[in-house]
Amino acid sequence: MGLDAAAAAHSLQPAGLDAKTVAEWAASAIHDTADFARDRSRFSHFWKRCDDLVTRLPQKARRSRAEAEAAHFIFSTARDHRERFLAAHVQALYDELTHNRSWFIRLEELVFAAATAVPGLVPTAAHVAAQNDLLQRDKDPIEIDQGIFLAHVLANDTAGRHLCHAMLLPRSETAAFLKKLEADNRLDLGAAQVERHGKAVFVTTSNARFLNAEDNTTIDATEIAVDLATLDPMSEVAVLRGGRVEHAKYRGRRLFGAGINLTHLYRGKIPFVWFLKRDLGFVHKLFRGLARPEALPDDVHGTGVEKPWIAALDGFAIGGHCQTLLTMDYILAADDAFMTLPARKEGIIPGAANLRLPRFTGDRIARQAIQYERKLICDSPEGRLICDEIAAPADMDAALDRVIERLTSSGAVSATSNRRALRVGEEPLDLFRRYFSAYARDQAYCHFSPALIANLEREWNAHNRRA
Repeated sequence: MGLDAAAAAHSLQPAGLDAKTVAEWAASAIHDTADFARDRSRFSHFWKRCDDLVTRLPQKARRSRAEAEAAHFIFSTARDHRERFLAAHVQALYDELTHNRSWFIRLEELVFAAATAVPGLVPTAAHVAAQNDLLQRDKDPIEIDQGIFLAHVLANDTAGRHLCHAMLLPRSETAAFLKKLEADNRLDLGAAQVERHGKAVFVTTSNARFLNAEDNTTIDATEIAVDLATLDPMSEVAVLRGGRVEHAKYRGRRLFGAGINLTHLYRGKIPFVWFLKRDLGFVHKLFRGLARPEALPDDVHGTGVEKPWIAALDGFAIGGHCQTLLTMDYILAADDAFMTLPARKEGIIPGAANLRLPRFTGDRIARQAIQYERKLICDSPEGRLICDEIAAPADMDAALDRVIERLTSSGAVSATSNRRALRVGEEPLDLFRRYFSAYARDQAYCHFSPALIANLEREWNAHNRRA
């Protein structure tokens, strides 16, 4: 696909970019693909020209309408080149980055390794960091390129399965923490606490000031806690519960969680890769268990490490916390609790809810929950399609003890085997991988959409909230 010189001139010259520079840029566009070695040089040279043009414009917050349209045209043209480059070379690039898949590299590291291997394909760590202090609305949408890259990786059968495998391995920090848990029976990771009680290991998530919302300050601790609970040899079942919060309306109460921290999202504190790090990381581990280096969970000739998970749903499960419920083996909910997926108000895609929720509620209720923010009261016919048991808030602890006893009375082996058998039939790894290939690209565009900012200001009063 070529670049029309007249269209380039029409879009860029009103922004003050001179005709000669624009014409040279248009002439440097690449119309075909060749071998990987040749293309990485050719395409990188073109992306460098794109970056040079953008740097001639003011920063995003100070651009005129003509300058904003010029930046959009440049970014769109560069992305078209990325799509074509990756369609031709993603397997070769991934194999180079992972030494023919002998190395496991997590996606949050992979995107920056790709930036070094093919300059201009995705932003460097320094390029992303330069925008860290900006509001989301004032950031150039350079992280969309990470979404395009990860979409192509996940769409490739070989590379995509290998990346999923990398993300399902225990975190590098987990082994040392596991020794502490074995010695002390409890571990405080700040945003998550892990503690043994009888046959169960409890993971309590905590972001007390923000109603236990998820953000960049909670994600690592939560994933390590999930690793520890899954690997803990002394327990047969794991429990996920929210801690007590500080907000005046709910002070001292447990809440399962308020989803993504919308204040941090508005203020640019949630990087794009956070979404995929979350869903291919701890959420996927809750659903599929931990991988071993030699075997993915659900492999025919080997399995990972997993155990049943119970959710104790106090108060509410909003957004991402509602998504997390869909990975659970058993959900005990307080009779005053509710679930919502306010993706429409946020302007983003609610993780894997679009893939998983219809299995629980059917298509129509799922669409109403995702697209029209239908609230699901736990103690209702619709809520009971997701929740297994309802208890009075004051009886949650005792009810949880009974659930743990019932689920462990016959041992963990059959429970784990049945869990795996259900999963293989309903969501095999390749279905998950293909879903998140589409999600990676679409969520990246959502993350930098003007509609997201407008939604947060209108629905959340985000511009008046403190980070």
